[in-house]
Amino acid sequence: MSPLLLPTRERTLEPFSPTGRTTPLTSPAPVTSRVTYAAAHVVADPLAAGDPAFEVTVDWDTTLRFRHHLWRCGLGVAEAMDTAQRGMGLDWAATQELIRRTGAEARAAGGRWCAGVGTDQLPSGPASLDDIVEAWREQLALVSEAGAVPVVMASRALAAVAKGPEDYHEAYGRVLADAGGPVLLHWLGEQFDPALAGYWGHADVRDAAAELAKLCAEHASVITGVKVSVLDAEVEVGFRRSLPAGVSCYTGDDFNYPELIAGDEQGHSEALLGIFDPIARVAGAALNRLDSGDTEGFRSLLDPTVALSREIFRAPTPHYKVGVVFLAHLMGHQDHFRMIGGLESARSIVHLSDVLRLADAAGVLEDPDLAVARMRSLLSVAGVA
Repeated sequence: MSPLLLPTRERTLEPFSPTGRTTPLTSPAPVTSRVTYAAAHVVADPLAAGDPAFEVTVDWDTTLRFRHHLWRCGLGVAEAMDTAQRGMGLDWAATQELIRRTGAEARAAGGRWCAGVGTDQLPSGPASLDDIVEAWREQLALVSEAGAVPVVMASRALAAVAKGPEDYHEAYGRVLADAGGPVLLHWLGEQFDPALAGYWGHADVRDAAAELAKLCAEHASVITGVKVSVLDAEVEVGFRRSLPAGVSCYTGDDFNYPELIAGDEQGHSEALLGIFDPIARVAGAALNRLDSGDTEGFRSLLDPTVALSREIFRAPTPHYKVGVVFLAHLMGHQDHFRMIGGLESARSIVHLSDVLRLADAAGVLEDPDLAVARMRSLLSVAGVA
């Protein structure tokens, strides 16, 4: 097979042939040394007749099959999070069905999972604190009934109306008082969603971290952990050390995850990561080594994936879902490169070429020949000779 000619950022074409390096699937047993979740994407139905900008049509069979792939890699599934295009195409009706369907699959497979509790069913326009709390309560009831660990997600509606930290304490306090069991909180930084700027009532990320730690101390009996997605390892470590006993920090830092998961003499972060979706086999194998106490082996597998993750999550970071779905297509987890809302058009063919190069270098590609064949077709559609 002739090598691909991949476009570069210098507007040239560069020959590419895969190294053939791949990471075999290791033990199917769940990871034990860390609590780990892969935030999973959804697969659009490519044969849907409606306009993807206005109608959400999910390929349920392929979407759920991918959850089983994550469980086979030893990871938990984080369902209906931002990786599943919450707030970027996946509407509330489809979200409810996704949660219920994943719940049924998790019960059948014995798979570990958590699911997002948001306020995205609210109509557009200003909302009151009462409206926001009721929206959270509705979703909390659905997620709890489905059998998932609830993840109370940051709310765009709350960010828009909160006048200061006291409004966050009031709204979260009322929701947490209704929780029937342990919940996770989710702090999604403005890099991932600009509408969440100033969350927790503070523009400065360190002040926001201190405010969140205070909230965790007030509700430590029900908060089991906090996912932190601010792409700043120093801030995360400081926040992690400020948490009360019994409340864990879950890294959502797709730039610095190996060091944060490995930890230091004062502790470590658990993981709830979007990058674990495309690198599930490598992540599972690396974490198996950590289970056996082999930190060096863990880092030797996971560190090479960081360059890939930084490319996928490059600014504008909300479009990282494109790289996730692109790799799912190249690796055979879905037969097409289409996304809900037509989001696949949000990244350039040059970016996707860089993702392919870096995935190959990191040993992420599960079938390099298939990846090359599928990339060749995408290049043709993109007009690359």
